[in-house]
Amino acid sequence: MTEQTYVSDGPVDSEQARDLRDGMVAALQTQGVLHSPEVVAAIRTVPRHVFGPEDGLESAYALRTVLHRTLDETGVAVSMISAVDIQALMLEQAQIGPGMRVLEVGSGGYNAALLAELVGPDGQVTTVDIDPRVTERSVQYLARAGYERVNVVLADADAGVPEHAPYDRIVVTTSVADLPPSWIEQLAPEGRIVVPLRMRGITRVVVLRREGAGLVGAEYELAQFVPMRGAASPAERYLELADGVTLLIDSDLPIDPGALRGSLAQPRVEAWGEVTGVERFDGLHLWLMVNEPMFGIITATKAAAEAGLIAHAWPLGLPTVLDESGASFAYLSLRRFDDGLRFGAMGQGPRGQEMADRLVSLIGSWDESNLDATIAVYPAGTPDDAISISGRVRVLDRPRNRVAITWPTPQES
Repeated sequence: MTEQTYVSDGPVDSEQARDLRDGMVAALQTQGVLHSPEVVAAIRTVPRHVFGPEDGLESAYALRTVLHRTLDETGVAVSMISAVDIQALMLEQAQIGPGMRVLEVGSGGYNAALLAELVGPDGQVTTVDIDPRVTERSVQYLARAGYERVNVVLADADAGVPEHAPYDRIVVTTSVADLPPSWIEQLAPEGRIVVPLRMRGITRVVVLRREGAGLVGAEYELAQFVPMRGAASPAERYLELADGVTLLIDSDLPIDPGALRGSLAQPRVEAWGEVTGVERFDGLHLWLMVNEPMFGIITATKAAAEAGLIAHAWPLGLPTVLDESGASFAYLSLRRFDDGLRFGAMGQGPRGQEMADRLVSLIGSWDESNLDATIAVYPAGTPDDAISISGRVRVLDRPRNRVAITWPTPQES
């Protein structure tokens, strides 16, 4: 008789689940997300459908499926089980081995089970979440999947979980703007923190390791995450410019929302750069953010773009530069011409053409260098001369950290 495992709408054929897992692993390998045999084995072993029984078996093993969203009182998602390709990416970044002690910030159950597979019987996994609905589900489904030894803690992750420290790895599954000092204090000397770091509306999953008094990024990848609630959440403003069009900026930028709305209603102007051969351009977002003091991200719905309120809508938002008055702006564009792809800018407002030309000039300088940034985190109050700076830099001062994003000049690469 075929083994059965229960989900909300009835029993599931475990052989079918295994086949779907194998297919999911093969797809992740084809995409280049999965590399190490250990992570492959973990994803092939853990029954993902157990942790999101409401979503159905085939949906649980689809690459882009986000399982079970927990919503706040306004209907906004505050917790979810990330798509498996994002989880695989972070596990590869973390380089977790047998016997390690791992803290997961932001629970859900499935990722904690993967971590438990990676650390083995001699390791220890602790998962912490501030929401009792999330931890109750984690306890229930971890037990059902056979991972009762995971420590599930209901607490504000801002304080870490000192009773199980130190940790060889801290894996954070919500985006953070200001790292809690407790995480650094509870990190083992040779440990790593894998964290979706939020920087002026841009999120990158950064691998941080100790270097002197700070943490320096060994690598980073593109991903989107639900923001962490509490002191580590980003200090950002969301300004509605039109129906379905929102500008996301840091709270301290001098912006006139009324002037911006008026500028968006004016005719749009354009500027275009040279033909580009760049295939992946998420690094351009960081380049613009480093070089522009007045920077934000415009997010727009497909309906807003179809209505002509905005030139287009991108899932990650449109990098935007604003003039010093905060009344004119230009946002990134990309278009295929007869001779090839060109980056450009769409300008709005009294200085819209000037801003569009400025943005295109910045794009051209990035395209010539095509280098990667270094992301580092230092304690608040660290003097400038103690921050490792070589190239163009943007230092973001947070209440508890100074985040330095440094872009090397071509001769320093």
